[in-house]
Amino acid sequence: MIDWNAINTVFLDMDGTLLDLHYDNYFWLHHLPARLAELRGVTAEQTHKELEGMFREHHGTLKWYCLDFWEQALQIDLMALKREVADRVAYRPSVKAFLRSVHAHGLDVAIITNAHYKSIEIKLERTDLGEQVDEIISSHEFGVPKEEQAFWQKLQARRPYDPATTAFFDDNEAVLRSAQRSGIRHLYSIAHPDSQRTVMQESAFTLIHDFKEILPAS
Repeated sequence: MIDWNAINTVFLDMDGTLLDLHYDNYFWLHHLPARLAELRGVTAEQTHKELEGMFREHHGTLKWYCLDFWEQALQIDLMALKREVADRVAYRPSVKAFLRSVHAHGLDVAIITNAHYKSIEIKLERTDLGEQVDEIISSHEFGVPKEEQAFWQKLQARRPYDPATTAFFDDNEAVLRSAQRSGIRHLYSIAHPDSQRTVMQESAFTLIHDFKEILPAS
């Protein structure tokens, strides 16, 4: 499926690509509304409604991904709440084998994520992901999310790469379209980012079901 001899750089999203998106979805859609309701003495229905409106307003922006923003907006210690369910943080299937394989193939491997630094901190507390890649770069360093072209321009200045020999994996199709517009040639989507939800059947990009399907030849 992939001609690894044509690839020099591998960029990988984190949540939903390398790590199971179930943790994040469970936290934002279930745990946070329930705990907010408990702490405020209101119903879960009320907190769900409040959060849904805020999510719609900020979706796809840097604020959407920024824990500092949400902590201030909700007046709550998000890190403490996220750690309450951090046992749900987990790798997606065959991820570690894939990362070992691409490293053995001599490729430059970096995570590029919209996740906030505090969110990354929790993931690194629960996994050894930081030891599996060369670098983790957050869009918060650049002040723009991956959905915007400015991200790719700033990434190119920060960590130069050749778009023609770069492979990029992400479960967010808006991000993949942005990467495509920036010139990255080898683009892959994730069929099952959340292990507790249904598998995606169609995509504008090649769907990866399990990283074992695309391990570079040893």
